[in-house]
Amino acid sequence: MTNTAKPSDIEAWLGALGAPSADRDYKPGHARIQALIKALERKSNVFHKPKVRIRIAGTNGKGSTANFLAAALQANGLRVGLYTSPHILQFNERIKVDGTMVADEALLGMMSDVMPLALEVGTSYFETATVLALLYFSQQQVDVEILEAGVGAKLDATTAVAADVGLLTPVGLDHQDWLGDTLESIAQEKAYIFQGCDICMSAPQLDEVQHVLNTQSKRMTYAPLFEDKLNVVGEHQHINAGLAFATMKQLTSLLPQLDINKAKQAMQHTQIDGRLQQVQSQGHTFWLDAAHNDHAIRALLPTLKAMGDPFDVIFLATREDRDLSGVVVDLQPLANKVVRLTGEETHDYASVSQALSCEVSSIQDGKFLVLGSFMTIAETLRWLRSEHDTV
Repeated sequence: MTNTAKPSDIEAWLGALGAPSADRDYKPGHARIQALIKALERKSNVFHKPKVRIRIAGTNGKGSTANFLAAALQANGLRVGLYTSPHILQFNERIKVDGTMVADEALLGMMSDVMPLALEVGTSYFETATVLALLYFSQQQVDVEILEAGVGAKLDATTAVAADVGLLTPVGLDHQDWLGDTLESIAQEKAYIFQGCDICMSAPQLDEVQHVLNTQSKRMTYAPLFEDKLNVVGEHQHINAGLAFATMKQLTSLLPQLDINKAKQAMQHTQIDGRLQQVQSQGHTFWLDAAHNDHAIRALLPTLKAMGDPFDVIFLATREDRDLSGVVVDLQPLANKVVRLTGEETHDYASVSQALSCEVSSIQDGKFLVLGSFMTIAETLRWLRSEHDTV
């Protein structure tokens, strides 16, 4: 990497590792990431374990829980490294210290050391991103690291390093090709998040999942719902906030200086992009949420039903291998029209932006809901920026 390196080189280099699209980038196993870490350590002793490392697995709610937890810890004066995925608009969003994403200059500097070795050992996009996060957190001398798992837990890159705290958000059916076709098999994979941890905490779970967790860990604690008002929209967010708040209480055994009241206040004021994010544009109201599987959308339904007048259009963009026929039936009474962008009924739209352009233009002062992956949210935000000069 030369001094003429540009921010665009970040994605170009990462692109050489493969597409970053969820489990399509998933390469199970720890051998590659551990080989990359060892290769970097042979060059210099670059990795230093923080006071506390927290890792989070689950089907949905991982990112929200991680953000609540980061806010609570930062409010207590701790330096916090936060690693989440995927990003919305740029890769740097995945790696933050005290709420500020890694700068291009710092990221490019690390990549000059990491990328040649990553290509040599064959790490995936997600595995390499995880190493970049660990390296940056070490350089920044953070007190606490929060690592959000990608797929599963047992063979996920984030469990290749030891942790003090393991958290599990609600578990549902997703990524069956990798994790199994039953809740029990998925729970067994995700329960690995607790391996070697002193603190093991779970959100409320379905009976099948809870049975697996209780069998695998006698130290399991289940977090109650967060009872206070939150700025982030969605009743389901009280599950995620509850898990984060219960964890803060447990963390006083490792970090006795924690003030729980400061933690609570910080969580109440937390805002999280892509989770029922509201955008006003030219008289329209857009709600954007990264719910893109049956489990996540069903968690949203109570909040959507309480949002007053029906949406003019709900845009539902999901992968072609996800069956959402059941939840679509539940969404239809909540909107004048449901536009599906994958599956049997596509309405002939080639992209999210094309669907938005066609459907929104014919409506005055509309109310719209966009559901899909973070790539869907990103495309929507870019469309709003180009067509409406918004965000």
